[in-house]
Amino acid sequence: MVMKCGDQKLVTVYLNALIVIFIPFLTLESSPHLPAPKDVMVYSYNFRSSLRWSPVKVDRGLVLYTVHFKTGAFNQWDEMNCTRIAQTECSFPLSLKERRWTVVLRVRAELGQVTSDWVETDPFVAERNTTIGPPKVNSVIESSDSLLISVTPPFGSEAGDFLQYHVSYWENATSTTKKEIKMSSTLFEIGNLKELTLYCFRIQVELMTHSDLQLLGLQSVPKCHRTTISETTRAAYIILIFVLVSLFVILVTAGLFLLWRHHKTIKYWSQPPLEIPSHFEEYLKDPSMPVLEVLDNYAEDDPHDSVSVVFSGDGSQACGSSLDGQAPHAHSVSGDSEVT
Repeated sequence: MVMKCGDQKLVTVYLNALIVIFIPFLTLESSPHLPAPKDVMVYSYNFRSSLRWSPVKVDRGLVLYTVHFKTGAFNQWDEMNCTRIAQTECSFPLSLKERRWTVVLRVRAELGQVTSDWVETDPFVAERNTTIGPPKVNSVIESSDSLLISVTPPFGSEAGDFLQYHVSYWENATSTTKKEIKMSSTLFEIGNLKELTLYCFRIQVELMTHSDLQLLGLQSVPKCHRTTISETTRAAYIILIFVLVSLFVILVTAGLFLLWRHHKTIKYWSQPPLEIPSHFEEYLKDPSMPVLEVLDNYAEDDPHDSVSVVFSGDGSQACGSSLDGQAPHAHSVSGDSEVT
C-alpha cells in the first residue's frame, strides 16, 4: 500500500505530538520522585483557615496537588475536597471549622502517575494559632470632654468566648504619653479629655475562652479626632468678642471726637514753620548784592506781585514798595545802616 504525500505529513504531525506529550513522563520515570511542595503552612486569619504552599516547577507538564487531613481524635488521613487541584491553596472545609480541634494536614505534588513525598504540617488549633485582626470602627462621636466609639468585632463569637477591647489613646498626633483602658462592650467612651484637642487612639481585641486561653489580636490603624468646644467656653468667647468690639468702637469714637475738638491746634502744629527764602536771607546779610535789579526785572514782567524789603539797625527804616502797573520799579536806600 502506497501512502500519499499528504498522508505522510499527517502521520508525522501525529508522531511529533505524541513525542511532546509522553517525553515528560519518560523523563520523570527515570527520576525516582517528583519534587515535594515547599513552604507548606497553615494560614489562619480571624478563624478563616487554609493550607498554602509554593508551586513545584518542572520543565514540561502541569503539576497537580492533593491535600489530606486528620484530627487528634481520629488518627486517620482523609480527603478535604482538594484532590488533584492546580491551585497552591486549599481552604478548610466546614467539617474543620471547630476552633478547639487539633488538625494535621499533608500535601503532595502529582504529575501523571508520578507523585512526590507527602509534606505534613505541625498540629494546628484555631483558637490558639489563628491571627486575630483589629475590630472595625463604625463611628466616633466627639464631644467637649469625650469620644464615643462604636466598633464591630473582627469575627463572630461562640459560646464561652469573651472579648475584651484594649484601647490606647494619646493627646495630639506626636505625643508619646499614652493611656490605656479595657472595655468589654462594642460601644464605649474615652472620657476626661480636654476640649478643642486632637486625640488619637488604637484598638486591639483580646479573646479569652472557657479553657483560659488568651489570644491578643493586632492593633488597628491610629484614628484621630478633635474634641469640640463646651457651651460654657463658647459663651465666654462670645462675651469676650462683644467686649472687644465695644471697646474698639468706644476708642474710635473718642479718637474722632478729639480730632474734631482740637482740629485747629492740630492744623497749626502740623504746618511747617515760615522761613525767609535763601536769596532774600543772603541779601539781608549783604546789601551790596544786586538783588534789587532782579526784583525790578521781575516786577516789570509781572506787575501784580508785591515785594517787601526790611532794613533794621540804628535809624533803620521799613519801606514797602508795591510793584503794580502804576509803579514800574522802586528803591529803598539807607545810609550807613546795618543789615540783619
